[in-house]
Amino acid sequence: MDRRKFIKTVGLTAGATLFSGFGLAGTTELFNDKTNYKMKIVVLTGSPRRNGNTNYLAGQFIKGAEDAGHEVYRFDCAQQKVSPCIACNSCGMNGQCVFNDDFAELRPHLVDADMVVFATPMYYFGFSSQLKTVIDRFYAINGKIKGASKRSAFLMAYANTDPKDAEPMISHYHTLLHYLGWKDFGMVIAPGMWPTGSVNKTEYSRKAYELGHNL
Repeated sequence: MDRRKFIKTVGLTAGATLFSGFGLAGTTELFNDKTNYKMKIVVLTGSPRRNGNTNYLAGQFIKGAEDAGHEVYRFDCAQQKVSPCIACNSCGMNGQCVFNDDFAELRPHLVDADMVVFATPMYYFGFSSQLKTVIDRFYAINGKIKGASKRSAFLMAYANTDPKDAEPMISHYHTLLHYLGWKDFGMVIAPGMWPTGSVNKTEYSRKAYELGHNL
C-alpha cells in the first residue's frame, strides 16, 4: 500500500460528498454496458441490533436487489467472530491472514463480488466498530480488491438530525472507495432514527428498496 497516498485521501472535504435531502443519491457512472447484468452483491451490516434501523434498510435493499434478479450474500458483522487486524503484515496485503475466524467465509465473496454495500448506524460519529473491524481485514485481500471493477452503496441511520453530523461518515465512505477504485452507486442516509423500527415506514425504507431494485 502507498501509505502516503492513502493518508492524503483522508484530507478530502466532507462537504463535497453531501447530497441535498439526504435521501437516495447516485453517481452518473453506472456501468452502461451492464444494463441486464445480474450481479453478485455482498451486503455488510454493522449494527449489533438484529432489528435495528440500518439492518432494516439493508433488508429492504436486499429485497429490491433480489427482486431484480441479483444474487446477494449478507454478512452481519456484529453476529460474526472477526478479530481486529493486528498489523502483523503476515498476509503481505494479498495472502492468508493469521486469524482463522469468520472472515474466512466472507473473503471469497468479497473478492468475487460485483458490488459491496456498507450498512451502519452512526456510533460516535463513525462506523460501528463491528463493521470497521471487518473493513480493516480487507488488508489481507487488498491485492485482489483494490482496483477491481466494483460498485458500492452506503446505507446509514443516525439519531441526530443535523446533516453536518453525517459528513465524517460519508467522507470516510468516499475516501475508502477512492482508495479501492470502486464506483459509488448511491446512498440512503436516514436522520432522526433512534428507537428500533423508526425507519420502517419512512421514505428511506422505500429508497433502500429502490436502490437495490434499480441496479
